[in-house]
Amino acid sequence: MSSTVFLGNLPPWVTADDIKAWLVADNLVADSVKVIRNPETQESKGFAFIEAPNEEEMNSIIRRFDRAPLEDKLLRANPAQPPKGRTGAPRVAPAAGVGAPQGPRDDRARRGGRKHRRTNAPQTAFAQELAKAL
Repeated sequence: MSSTVFLGNLPPWVTADDIKAWLVADNLVADSVKVIRNPETQESKGFAFIEAPNEEEMNSIIRRFDRAPLEDKLLRANPAQPPKGRTGAPRVAPAAGVGAPQGPRDDRARRGGRKHRRTNAPQTAFAQELAKAL
């Protein structure tokens, strides 16, 4: 079983060094700390993963940080779950006819039930190239 802690509801200013300092202050041990950031803006997404050396340490980290106040927020800490839909194998498009929409109703459901409207707004060069590729 993994000994990874999900630490959520973090303010955007929190860094991995901040979390490491908090762990050291409470005599807790972590193998690594990773604050998850938006790849485009490098802003924090408000959560981090802490790799604990074992389950006992993981549980200690969770007890210390779950529902701990920070600024006007309560932190959330719990065992990390594996990403949904990721099995390690690359995704393969379904064969023709398999899993394909069966009509307008299925197409709407696949898109979250919302109708998409096309606008005549000018597109960026990137958007035009992307549309060509798709």
